[in-house]
Amino acid sequence: MKSFEEMLDGYREFRSGDWKVQRERWEKLAQGQSPQVMVISCSDSRVDPAQILGVAPGEIFVVRNVAALVPPFETSPGRHGVSAALEFAVQFLKVREVVVMGHGMCGGCQAALTQDLHGNELGEGGFVAHWIDMLDDVREPIAAELGTEGRDAERAMELAAIKVSLENLRTFPCVQQKEAAGTLTLRGAHFAISDGILYLLDETTGDFRPAD
Repeated sequence: MKSFEEMLDGYREFRSGDWKVQRERWEKLAQGQSPQVMVISCSDSRVDPAQILGVAPGEIFVVRNVAALVPPFETSPGRHGVSAALEFAVQFLKVREVVVMGHGMCGGCQAALTQDLHGNELGEGGFVAHWIDMLDDVREPIAAELGTEGRDAERAMELAAIKVSLENLRTFPCVQQKEAAGTLTLRGAHFAISDGILYLLDETTGDFRPAD
């Protein structure tokens, strides 16, 4: 894998290539952004939503975090990064769709399933443990039926996490209002790293089906 210093060669190629070829596009983007879609995805280095969806700069507004999670609406003190990004996208950019994109082999979901980090000190896994404990309730039936190891249990946890984030999105007043008015659509998606297939959630059945 490349170091940042090595990545600068890629930047130089970008400056001499795509940036010049698409100069008109970049001039427009310098004036502002107007994406129609927000994607909430995992920080995992293997799942870049722009690459998976084949979009150009300016076409999606992205927030990434461990396990692509959305916490519920709350007004307690603290730094609410996901909430701030959601508010900006929905209220100011006026996106028309919000997609929660989970993925296969997700370390955050695996940690939620095993609970190996629970009880760790902050800075030693405690931040991650506190973040993913919002999945504790959906973990219980999965662990009871499938255990806490193996691909079947992990995939069940990954899909459940997407549904939790969608449920939490609907606790935000701005999302409730816009979804009720028909100006905002929520979608769930799961990208399988092993075979490159994107699965979409059918909320009427609760099933995930291949996009193609």
